[in-house]
Amino acid sequence: MSKKNVIIIGAAGRDFHNFNTYYRNNQACNVVAFTAAQIPDIEGRKYPPELAGELYPKGIPIYAEDDLPKLIKELDADDCVFSYSDVSYQHVMSVGAIVNAAGANFVMLGPKYTQIKSTKPVISVGAVRTGCGKSQTSRRIIEILMEKGLKVVAIRHPMPYGDIAAQKVQRFAELSDLEKHNCTVEEMEEYEPHVVRGNVIYAGVDYEAIVRAAEKDPKGCDVILWDGGNNDFPFYRSDLHVTVVDPHRPGHELTYYPGNVTLRLADVVVINKIDSADAEGIEIVRRNISKENPRAIVIDGASTLDMDDPSVVRGKMVLVVEDGPTLTHGEMKIGAGVVAAQKFGAAGLVDPRPYIVGRLSETFEKYPEIGTVLPAMGYGAQQLKDLEATINKTECEAVVIGTPIDLNRIIKISKPNTRVYYNLQEIGRPNFDMVLNEFVKKHKLG
Repeated sequence: MSKKNVIIIGAAGRDFHNFNTYYRNNQACNVVAFTAAQIPDIEGRKYPPELAGELYPKGIPIYAEDDLPKLIKELDADDCVFSYSDVSYQHVMSVGAIVNAAGANFVMLGPKYTQIKSTKPVISVGAVRTGCGKSQTSRRIIEILMEKGLKVVAIRHPMPYGDIAAQKVQRFAELSDLEKHNCTVEEMEEYEPHVVRGNVIYAGVDYEAIVRAAEKDPKGCDVILWDGGNNDFPFYRSDLHVTVVDPHRPGHELTYYPGNVTLRLADVVVINKIDSADAEGIEIVRRNISKENPRAIVIDGASTLDMDDPSVVRGKMVLVVEDGPTLTHGEMKIGAGVVAAQKFGAAGLVDPRPYIVGRLSETFEKYPEIGTVLPAMGYGAQQLKDLEATINKTECEAVVIGTPIDLNRIIKISKPNTRVYYNLQEIGRPNFDMVLNEFVKKHKLG
């Protein structure tokens, strides 16, 4: 029987994981290409032979997703495997229509074929959309477990934007490790909050190798915490799966892929941002959870905000810099920075669009709905320079930094500025103390 020719449709994350777990040693299939979306400049590169395995001594080329119909014909593809996240059902099936019209099968791999078993208990944190509050939920869970004397090692969903071979396994225990691994802003936003709190976080490309390293971490490991990316379902088999939903985007928990998968898999669902969402949105989300996953424990949560120095923004016209992915494919109009600016008395927001420098203009062209806030884009050195230049060029009185990292550490902001912090606060019961007490007891930890 001849091998099936396969194209994996991705965005430098789930696509590589699907290949590693299902296709790398699969003698029945021949992966002829990856296609890439969402990530600037990823196309034209190659999944390296060092990671691709014995069946692919020359590696596997990566092309732009725009070329998919042509690639299906030229490479005689039989199957095209959809492998990226945080997209609407309409988008998924539009890609499916393109694939079918070109003559190929449209394939979606599930957890059974892609999840890896750890030797340690695994808690996974996911969400139904980007920007729901996964990171603050992960931090809250880690905080409680560390208070119990447990050693928690976090593993983050992949973001291999640089040298893919060099990023096979990455360990972050010190801030200097961020520079050592040439992290982008998007990567630092996820890794830095863990590092400054004293716990180790791993990431990279080969998640079998990553979890084996994490299990044997030099600082010790009692529990693995999977810190999911976008709204993807976990790469590891979970002993406790937590999904975060956002009442600011009610209904999205039913209509975005694979966020609805994470909702259906959840043991615990967190309704975050109850403090800032309207009652109707909260009720819609609550009703949809009950319909999709009635067995789940539901925790109500607030995203509490604080600011280094509120006097910097009080009565001022401010530029707000927000987490990039939340505003772009997350489709949020505002983030923590805007909410905090309003809470602490800013006179108004300055629109950054007249002052945009360089490649940041591409972001606003692709996502015109962003509006009057600035996404902290930094996928490469040039984007980072453009971000710095745009901030300093904008005619504002102060800058509100709503990203999870200290931007002043990596760029020079010439204007008065202050950082925003946000954490998960459970409201009433049930809460994570209850849930994690049961988890610790069940797995005989501590």
